[in-house]
Amino acid sequence: MLTVKDLFDIKSIDGLKIVAGEQGINNEISIVNIIENPEAFDWLSPNELLLSTGYIFKDNEELQNRIIKELSEINCSGLVVKMKRYFDTLPQNMIDQANKLGLPLIELPFEYTLSKVISIINEKASGRYDLLNRKTLDMHNLFFRITLEGGGIEKISSLLSETIMNPIVLVDKDWKLLHFTEHIDNKVPLAYSLDLVKNRPVFNKAFIESIPNDISDIKKSIKRIYNLEELEIKCRILPVAVANYIYGYIIVWQTVKELSEFDYIILEQASTNMALERIKAREIEEVKLKIRQDFFDDLLTGKITSGDTLLSLSELHGLNTTYKYYSIVVNIESQDQNQYEDFIAKKVHLENKTRKCVELVYEHSSLANGEITCFHRNNRIIILIGQSENRAAIKINEAKKYANDIYLVLNKQIPKSTLLIGIGSQYDTIHLLHKSFSEANESIRLMQKFEDRGGISHFEDHSVYHFLDTNIKDMELESFFMKSLGTIYEHDRLHGTSYIVTLENFFSNNLNISETAKAMFLHRNTLIYRIDKIKEILNSDLKNSEELLQLQLALKIFRLLNKNFQQTSSNENNSNN
Repeated sequence: MLTVKDLFDIKSIDGLKIVAGEQGINNEISIVNIIENPEAFDWLSPNELLLSTGYIFKDNEELQNRIIKELSEINCSGLVVKMKRYFDTLPQNMIDQANKLGLPLIELPFEYTLSKVISIINEKASGRYDLLNRKTLDMHNLFFRITLEGGGIEKISSLLSETIMNPIVLVDKDWKLLHFTEHIDNKVPLAYSLDLVKNRPVFNKAFIESIPNDISDIKKSIKRIYNLEELEIKCRILPVAVANYIYGYIIVWQTVKELSEFDYIILEQASTNMALERIKAREIEEVKLKIRQDFFDDLLTGKITSGDTLLSLSELHGLNTTYKYYSIVVNIESQDQNQYEDFIAKKVHLENKTRKCVELVYEHSSLANGEITCFHRNNRIIILIGQSENRAAIKINEAKKYANDIYLVLNKQIPKSTLLIGIGSQYDTIHLLHKSFSEANESIRLMQKFEDRGGISHFEDHSVYHFLDTNIKDMELESFFMKSLGTIYEHDRLHGTSYIVTLENFFSNNLNISETAKAMFLHRNTLIYRIDKIKEILNSDLKNSEELLQLQLALKIFRLLNKNFQQTSSNENNSNN
């Protein structure tokens, strides 16, 4: 075992001089390294002896003090500075800081090269690893046995905490809590300091954002400070990663004791075993998800015909067969999708958005008027809402209110996206849920056909459109429209008027002149003039009920075939030219 004190007995590097931090003279040295980058602290390990020419901190007193502080906190063995190149004597502030923290600060004579010193010291230090390797192998066998016996992350966390004598927090790749292990000597209890709710974020945003994106490349734990009221809690963070894919993080709540070199090695072993557990859990979860997806796909397409099968599978997947259900479907069109050229990148981007939407739906489940079940398929979020059979049926306006509330939440939290929400009817039995799902999708299809740019609609809003669109051929619909409103359509096309839009608004406002004028921001007399012109063109007084029904149907057909009419008009103009 090589210590700082032993350095002064090595004849081949004679002339070393300790100028500060003699309290750490017995610090162990495991390896020697060069530090010439002020951003390299995340890459350092305990018991490293650091060599430097002093170039990086020669003119920066703040950095000089920071280096001494960081090396001390990492439990490095000491700092050796080559003299006469940038320093004749080491700055007093570094000497004071090193004395305060007990970090050996050593002067190296100018004639020695750093590479030669590294070679000499590493050769002397290599003998200490036999004992360390034996202790490490014993711990490896313990962790491996836990994995083989199916102990899971709970036992790994417990053994790790017991070994390194500090509390442990385990989170997934999104920083949501998986498990934690408290330590009996912890004076800053985890329960007091953190929000320890499973599957919820544990640490605040500032702490998480301080973690570098390339942490999996570092392959070592890094130090970060968690600010808690007036306390600064030192944390060591190690990614649980395989092939640069991060499955989660191990956070050591370092409040009981400083970590030794052995502790850091054990931490890395625990990370490997944690990764194996996360991979296993992920595979199990994927199998469960596939089974769940198959069930809902069959349920929502009406493929499950057996009552007993439906009963058992519904209960297994969290649905109550005695409830009345209706479905809401959210269609997401991502406006920033084109920034990704790679198909896989686009799919991952969309997957992240839809997954976030599902989380938001569950987070705001209190907005619903029943029990929520939510999942996603491609770019659609499916929300199933179940309500006790003893409660009155959900009214259309109640369903729309919930859909509007969810629309506002998603629109705010999922930027650069266009949302369309379709609502199906509520049915008395779960056997008919597929009808509600089909209606919700049909509402979205019709909104897309009308080129709605975001909005909400109930299937009942489009029942006439649905009937016309699915039962009558386009040619017949166009013929009916031209017979009923062809003269108005031609007048608008030739003279640039908007009488069809005016007529739509007139019907929407129950033939009320004042309400229609208000809705269209027109003067009452202007609207009266337009209505008179429409009557004149149609040769009608707009009072016959049968004629009014015919005109209303024609207007709905116009909306269904609007793009076709525009294309026809364009083609006619081209042929005339």
